[in-house]
Amino acid sequence: PKGDTAPVLEMLAKKYGRTPDEARAMEAHVASNAHAEGLDYRTEGRDHGNTFDTHRLLHLAKARGRQDALLDLAYRANFAEERSVFDADTLAALGVEAGLDETEVRAVLADETAYADDVRQDEREAAELGANGVPFFVLDRRYGVSGGQPAEVFTQALEQAWQGRALQPLGTGAGADACGPDGCEVPGA
Repeated sequence: PKGDTAPVLEMLAKKYGRTPDEARAMEAHVASNAHAEGLDYRTEGRDHGNTFDTHRLLHLAKARGRQDALLDLAYRANFAEERSVFDADTLAALGVEAGLDETEVRAVLADETAYADDVRQDEREAAELGANGVPFFVLDRRYGVSGGQPAEVFTQALEQAWQGRALQPLGTGAGADACGPDGCEVPGA
């Protein structure tokens, strides 16, 4: 529920039926992988909670061309810094830091219906794609990889997506009227 947060380690132990020490070891493994890639990752002191408002704010950011910036900041705040993404003041600060107008950010956060339909549509689409947890990666809108998998699993999924892609010959699709029946002339060839 909104406003209900709990320590990540506590949630992991409960969700996976593990002891606190086992949950701590799980987080240490994730942190080790993150650190190996040059990413900061805190294993202690992080909270777990409802991210619906974060997702609503991400839709505002998308509409303003700032979604990637906000997503990066939210990830950093949640996984690497001592900032919780579960309260409106932190979300507003992140939105402003991402380049959004503070008044607009606060108006979206205050109006629980703002972008809510967009987030619900995202949830439906994720369910249709088979997502039942995070992280969940979608490749070519047809293939999914669930959880923190080894690089080999991603390689296999990427190869499968690449092999299964629909190829379009040059001279088809949008702007095809600029090409003749034998394709497009390559300038300078």
